[in-house]
Amino acid sequence: MSVPILRSPMEVRMIIADRVKRLRLQKNLSREGLAKKSGVPASTIKLFETTGKISFVSLVALSFALGRYEDFEELFKIDDMPKSLFDKEPKLRKRGQKK
Repeated sequence: MSVPILRSPMEVRMIIADRVKRLRLQKNLSREGLAKKSGVPASTIKLFETTGKISFVSLVALSFALGRYEDFEELFKIDDMPKSLFDKEPKLRKRGQKK
């Protein structure tokens, strides 16, 4: 059963950009301040906040600078991965092979 898509990729990008901007402002950081802290140019941060466009590398750098890198832990999480060293690891399908 698939989940219906309620938002467009553009809407998702803009939601994330808005959240990053709000976090930046909550931490009382200017774009220049966040640029210094993250290594991402202020012009890139401005572009992201206004258009939602940013490279993944820059987005990760911003998340580290804002103390939110753990948010990436849930991104594309695979549910059947072992929870501990004692759990049996699932067999992953190799490219081009049928199950």
